Amino acid sequence: MKATDVVPLHLADVIYPEMHPLAGETGIVLAFAIRLPDGVLLFDSGVGEGDAWVDENYRPRVREIGEALRGAGLDAANVRTIVHSHLHFDHCGQDRAFPGVPIVVQRIEHEAARVAGHTVPEWVDFPGSRYEDIEGDRELAPGISVLATPGHTLGHQSLVIRTDDGLVLLVGQASQDARSFATGEADDSVTRLRALNAERIHFSHDRAVLRRRAPVARA
Repeated sequence: MKATDVVPLHLADVIYPEMHPLAGETGIVLAFAIRLPDGVLLFDSGVGEGDAWVDENYRPRVREIGEALRGAGLDAANVRTIVHSHLHFDHCGQDRAFPGVPIVVQRIEHEAARVAGHTVPEWVDFPGSRYEDIEGDRELAPGISVLATPGHTLGHQSLVIRTDDGLVLLVGQASQDARSFATGEADDSVTRLRALNAERIHFSHDRAVLRRRAPVARA
């Protein structure tokens, strides 16, 4: 597997509402498709459509995930697994396009999604939804592992992909963006992720890709 087999999908733009720390700013929503020998693994699925509260407060401009996959040369019918960083509405909103496909989340996150205010319930529990709840770290396939990274939510998780080009890390929303990951104050999860010294680091709400710094040569 190459690092280029990890494909960012731009699925929405939102305008953050007054109650958000980034109030008034426009934010990007990314998911990621990982090309595997037997299909596609999807990391998050973006914002859905048809929820009045989301539409009023975030004013999303949504791209349909099947279209985004086609634009990347991929077929939605080949999605074999969905892994969620967490179940907030902007990360699980288009799961309904994949009935019957296993959805891997932390058990504590799935439980939190049943509490009012955590997410849009209809985007989590839909006809054909099939969850595989896990606890803690888990290897999903050779070279692909979930790491539990609580912080943004108690059940947040990140994805580590070992490629021929080095380690690729999908942070999700363990950090809001590349700058805060690289230079901001770190909780235990971000400290753990930084220690991996990944070759490439992707974020759910930032186009920027962090690259591993080469060691400085000694004189």
